[in-house]
Amino acid sequence: MYEIIFESDTFAGKLFDIILLLVILLSVIVVMLESVSSIEFRFGEILRISEWIFTIVFTIEYLFRLWSFGKPIKYAFSFFGIVDFLSFIPTYIGIFIPGTHFLMVIRIVRLVRVFRIFKLARYLREGKIMLDALKASGPKLAVFLVAILSAVTVIGSAMYLIEGASNGFTSIPRSIYWAIVTMTTVGYGDISPKTSAGQFLAAVVMILGYAIIAVPTGILSFDIIKAVQKTNSNKICPNCGANNHDPDAKYCKYCGTKL
Repeated sequence: MYEIIFESDTFAGKLFDIILLLVILLSVIVVMLESVSSIEFRFGEILRISEWIFTIVFTIEYLFRLWSFGKPIKYAFSFFGIVDFLSFIPTYIGIFIPGTHFLMVIRIVRLVRVFRIFKLARYLREGKIMLDALKASGPKLAVFLVAILSAVTVIGSAMYLIEGASNGFTSIPRSIYWAIVTMTTVGYGDISPKTSAGQFLAAVVMILGYAIIAVPTGILSFDIIKAVQKTNSNKICPNCGANNHDPDAKYCKYCGTKL
């Protein structure tokens, strides 16, 4: 049972995973269709029945995973264990709190298993590089975020004093909202300065926004380059994704694939 559910090296295991992926896709489509009022009006009953069928299937599958896993508590609190649990529990919660069943779109996260099923472990290397870069960039991005929050607070307060409630800047929080929208170059246009001084400040914020956008990009790019260099110095198996090989290793010590 463990080999069928958790492994994909056997025919039965791969077949189980492929069927599971198809069921996940169908269940997510059902949830999305149910949110369309015209479709829900015509096929609402069919969609709700289908939703409960998928929920029961995922519930049984989750229980089998707990039963076949050596340490069920460990699996229950693992990343995939939590995702598997969240893939069916919203339907049961929806009995008491209407609307929560739409949270079941989290099932789409389970498609990550496609990398393991179809031997796409080589692409996990790129994912690991991105994660390492994000971890390394975390402190610098945090400092950058604090600086930006401080800047938009000051700019929003200044715009509130310049424009005032008569021009739509009814409070400092609303003015800060305008500063964030303008600095990020989103520009919804729901609120805009009317005075010359306000428009001048807005122009400065817009130009400043282009320069600010480049900062996190540069930080992350630098850390990605460092992560790539670090990863390249440590050979990773293109089949199973294992690392920690010797520098002169030509084959994976876990699965025998050529490095």
